[in-house]
Amino acid sequence: MTALEVVDTWKTFVSIPVLRAVSFAVHKGEIVCLLGPSGCGKTTLLRIIAGLETPDRGHILFEGRDISTVPPHLRNFGLMFQDYALFPHRNVFENVAFGLRMRRSATPNSDERIAQQVREVLELVGLRGFERRSIHEISGGEAQRVALARSLAPRPRLLMLDEPLGSLDRITRERLMVELRDILTSVHMTTLYVTHDQVEAFSVADRAIIMNLGQIEQIGTPEEIYRRPASEFVARFMGMTNFSPGRVLSASAVASDWGILQAATEGFRPGDAVTVLILPEAALLTAPAADTHSTLQRHTLVSGRLISRLFRGEHYRIQLQPEQGPPLTFHLRAIETLQTQPGERITLAINPLGVVLLRPGNARCANASVQADLSPPDQPS
Repeated sequence: MTALEVVDTWKTFVSIPVLRAVSFAVHKGEIVCLLGPSGCGKTTLLRIIAGLETPDRGHILFEGRDISTVPPHLRNFGLMFQDYALFPHRNVFENVAFGLRMRRSATPNSDERIAQQVREVLELVGLRGFERRSIHEISGGEAQRVALARSLAPRPRLLMLDEPLGSLDRITRERLMVELRDILTSVHMTTLYVTHDQVEAFSVADRAIIMNLGQIEQIGTPEEIYRRPASEFVARFMGMTNFSPGRVLSASAVASDWGILQAATEGFRPGDAVTVLILPEAALLTAPAADTHSTLQRHTLVSGRLISRLFRGEHYRIQLQPEQGPPLTFHLRAIETLQTQPGERITLAINPLGVVLLRPGNARCANASVQADLSPPDQPS
C-alpha cells in the first residue's frame, strides 16, 4: 500500500531553483532515505512534506489524499531534527510525554494512559527505567533515543528524521544505525530519513533516493545503487574514483585506458562510447580457479606498482599505478596479510561484475534505476 506520494514538486528561493520536478512514492512501513550533498534540496523537500514550506508547484499525497494545503499540526507527522530539541528542565518521562499531552484535546488520553504509552515506547528504544532521569544525566546516544521515543509516542502516520545521528561520535553513530532500523521496522513505521552520509543511509534504508541540485539522480535499494550507480555523480558521491573513457568491443569486453576489461555490456552495442567505472571491491589478489560454469573465470589481470596501502581492519585500501591508464583505488579483503609494499609490483584480478558501464555526457548506467522509476517495489500491504 502506498503511503506517501510526492508528485512533480518544484521550489524556488530568490529565483534560485531548489527542487525541480521531484516525484517519488513510499510504501506503508517502508524506510526511505533522502541522500545527497549539502544544498541538494533534501531538507527543503522534507519541510514541504511536513507542511513547513509550500511548494511552488506539485502535490503531496498521503494515502491517496492531497494534503498540500493541510497545515502541519493536522498532518499527524512526526519530525525529529539533529539537535533533538529536548527540554533540559524536564526529565526523560516528561520529554516523551510532551507530545501526548499536547494532543490530549484531540485524543482523550488520561494520565494513566499517557504513562503507559511512555513506558511502552521507552522500552521499545531500550530506555526502560530511565523515566525519572534528568536530560543532563544521559549520554548523547541516550538523548537520541529519548528524542526518537518522543517522536514515536504519538504514533505518527509518517516519521521524518533530519540528520538524526549527525551530532554523535562515530562509534555511537554506527551502533545506533542498526538499533534505529530495528526499532522502526519493529513498529512498521513509514519513515523518511534525511542524511548526507552514505553509510548511514545504506544501513538504515529499504531504499535510498540520491539527490543532486534539486533533482533525483537515482532511486533504488542500497545494493542497487552501490553496484549499479545511475550516473558518474552518484558514483563519485559514494567515493568511487576509478573512471576511464571507454568503448564497447563485444558482449563481454570493453576497451579502457587500463586496457581491455571483461565486463557485462548489456544495454550497449559494440562501438558505443562509454565511461568505465571499476568498483573498489572488484579486485582480488589472485584470480579464482577456472570454472566453466562460473562467470568469475573471466577476471582481467591488471599489473602495476603499488603506490600506497592503508590497513582498515576488514580491508586494505590500496592505490595502484597500472602499466597503463590512471591510478586505481581498491579495497582488498584483509583475510590474509598483504605482503606487497609500496613501490613493489602487484598483480590483481578484476571481477567483471565490478566493471560498470556508464553512458558518456550525463554518464548514466544503462541498467540503473533512475528518476523514471517512481513507484516502490511491490510489497504486501
